[in-house]
Amino acid sequence: MSMIVARRTFHASWLAFLIIVAIASPGLSTSADDILGVWYNEEKDARIEIAKCGEKYCGTVVWLKEPNYPEGSKDGIPGSPKIDHHNPDPSLRKTPIIGLQIVHDFIFAGENVWKEGKVYDPKNGKTYKGRMTLVSPAQLDLRGYIGISLLGRTTTWTR
Repeated sequence: MSMIVARRTFHASWLAFLIIVAIASPGLSTSADDILGVWYNEEKDARIEIAKCGEKYCGTVVWLKEPNYPEGSKDGIPGSPKIDHHNPDPSLRKTPIIGLQIVHDFIFAGENVWKEGKVYDPKNGKTYKGRMTLVSPAQLDLRGYIGISLLGRTTTWTR
């Protein structure tokens, strides 16, 4: 009888161990939609909402710490909403930054990675190839690069 109790205790301990490992291992249960939600950029001066755009993932600026141009600004009329004045397309230079889609066409590649997308930087008007890695539920690393991933920069976004 005591052997049956010991065996059940062993199985229960083993099962508890497996459950703890599964919970502690973020890579085991990542789904494509784990990236969805609102993220602060690294400087914490903007929030970007990652959403589904068809079968792919995109991100739109939904908040700016300073949404309007300050007094003495050379980039825009003080008090007016900030616009995408660095855009290489002159017809888009009056587009407000809030509401601007800056993350485009990412696909889930598995193992906490989204790739094959593009990232637009309204601070310089340039678009880069991109890769996103969900480091934890609260941390997203976004890498923008030209050509190959080695020629780029990683920025960390947080929830």
